[in-house]
Amino acid sequence: MEPNHPQLRPISHCFITHEYLPPQSNQPFYLGPSDLLVLSVHYNQKGLLFHKPPEAFNHGDHFMVTLLHRLKSSLSATLFHFYPLTGRLATTTNGIIYVDCINSPGAKFIHAALDNITASDILSPLHVPSLVQSLFDLNKVVNYDGQTLPLLSIQVTELLDAVFIACSFNHCLGDGTSFWNFFNMWSEIFQAPSSEDGHAIISISQPPILERWFPDGYDPIINLPFTDPSQFISRFEAPELRRRFFHFSAKSIADLKAKANEECDTKDISSFQTLTALVWRAITRARRIPLDQSTCCMMSANYRRRLKPALRENYLGNMITSVKADAKVGELVERAGLGWGAWKLHEAVKNLTYEKIRESLEEWIKCPYTYQLGSILNPNIIKMGGWSRFNVYGSEFGMGKAVGVRSGYGNTFDGKVIVYPGCEGGGSIDLEICLLPQNMANLESDLEFMNAISSSPPHLSCT
Repeated sequence: MEPNHPQLRPISHCFITHEYLPPQSNQPFYLGPSDLLVLSVHYNQKGLLFHKPPEAFNHGDHFMVTLLHRLKSSLSATLFHFYPLTGRLATTTNGIIYVDCINSPGAKFIHAALDNITASDILSPLHVPSLVQSLFDLNKVVNYDGQTLPLLSIQVTELLDAVFIACSFNHCLGDGTSFWNFFNMWSEIFQAPSSEDGHAIISISQPPILERWFPDGYDPIINLPFTDPSQFISRFEAPELRRRFFHFSAKSIADLKAKANEECDTKDISSFQTLTALVWRAITRARRIPLDQSTCCMMSANYRRRLKPALRENYLGNMITSVKADAKVGELVERAGLGWGAWKLHEAVKNLTYEKIRESLEEWIKCPYTYQLGSILNPNIIKMGGWSRFNVYGSEFGMGKAVGVRSGYGNTFDGKVIVYPGCEGGGSIDLEICLLPQNMANLESDLEFMNAISSSPPHLSCT
């Protein structure tokens, strides 16, 4: 059991928008098929931990006042470009859900404190402490709740020696690629010379593409065939989980990749496919699943570049799908090596073609539905989310490089794995693995898995 931790102390909150939003913000911002799919899942919640600079200890009040002013001003300027994040969801009488930026006060900005808590209290425990969830707003909220709640909520929490900047981002507005592009552009504007002027219109290197993409030949305005929200909204709550970060150095990953490719007499298996296969095998063993049962590994795949014509990475929206591989437990963990599982994952990714993506979207348009986490999960599934190439540690807010990344409550369950780049870069990777307590204990005694992780704890090189 964790010790009792101090309660979060709210200090202030406000709503932020930009005084001169572009004219198109007066029009409905429609959601596409992959956006509407996630109406019933939680907000995307990620945050960065920064050590306070030396001046914060000499002039603490002045430091926080200045930081908060600059964060708000730069956020306002960022929202000029990402104006849908200032809105609320709205529903027409005939079932069209869209973003309304007119009847909304804007994005929420919260200032809070966790007294007597340090960066070490966040980063050092073997398992992610439950107090991390208090660093995020909108816990357990589903995206559909964006009709009455903000689509973006920023919470800045002051610790004794650190500042945590958390972002709760309505998943209907974008996937992980969109999330981190927003975070990166906010950082870019924060560091711009004119960032203190909240009314400024500052150009950015990767402005979001807001024009809606839709399969050719289909109406971009979708009527959901439901008469009541209870027909497509459910509220999944995860059981008690253990969450732990596992660090893989670039060398460890390279060694695993070489082993998997050698076993399969190929050079085609990627580093990520190999690492995913390692995790799939280890979690399957940790769950003590009977050998004659089946297990499934799912990976989130960004399909922007697979479309014809391809979309650029700064398209704001959900352009992800899941690719999956199935296997008998006994074959995956006993009779086959690491390369066997990695090759199945490689084939699953290879088979994700534009034609299959379009076919899936067309089927959804003919018969819309929403993801229901409680009904699609089973004890034998693992799901890899996130991406090692997201520019997580490129976001800086006047305090140097972040010393750690953490996620909130949203969309976690037994078998969820969140992928981040390692803090030191160079191809290293951090995995945040969420498991039932006994399954985590079993994983931590799995020799193949534990021998592959880096011997040095993550984040220490970034302090």
